[in-house]
Amino acid sequence: MKFCSQCGRTVSLIIPEGDNLPRHVCQHCGTIHYLNPKLVVGCIAEWQDQILLCRRSIAPRYGLWTLPAGFMENGETTTQAAIRETLEEACARVDIRQLFSLINVPHINQVHLFYRARLLDIGFSAGLETLETALFSEVAIPWQDLAFQSVTLCLKAYFSDRSAGRFVFHEETLQPHQDWHRVSDHPKG
Repeated sequence: MKFCSQCGRTVSLIIPEGDNLPRHVCQHCGTIHYLNPKLVVGCIAEWQDQILLCRRSIAPRYGLWTLPAGFMENGETTTQAAIRETLEEACARVDIRQLFSLINVPHINQVHLFYRARLLDIGFSAGLETLETALFSEVAIPWQDLAFQSVTLCLKAYFSDRSAGRFVFHEETLQPHQDWHRVSDHPKG
């Protein structure tokens, strides 16, 4: 950040009085600009024993498969974001069940939330940011062609819980590593 959104003057990265972290502060009007993690929200849309995946038509990770997900918008709840993203990316209508997975991705300032959801019908199709959509059984998941590590972790937990006959909430934290590019950008692009 270089300029203040309130007055247009330049900002400085300093620790404001009463704070303990560096913030972008306007020396002219005093506005403190907080930069906080972004929420990426989506769902595991279930139809019988299959789940819905989208093949991305945008960067990053063009052509790879993912769960329908994207950035939460201001003024909406996380469930509304999951429903909207599924409709935008897969033209699919869902009934949200429960929050299933929370994945912290601190090295890129994101938190990924995935809900379990039930597809209301199979009238889905590719949205503007999707090359194609398809239902996959567990054995048919294109594991090597999944776009993001957070999606891989979520799906592995989902299928493990499903085989155990019970679904529980999962929370994980991804750290940068040799394969960090798999999560270096959010699912929405």
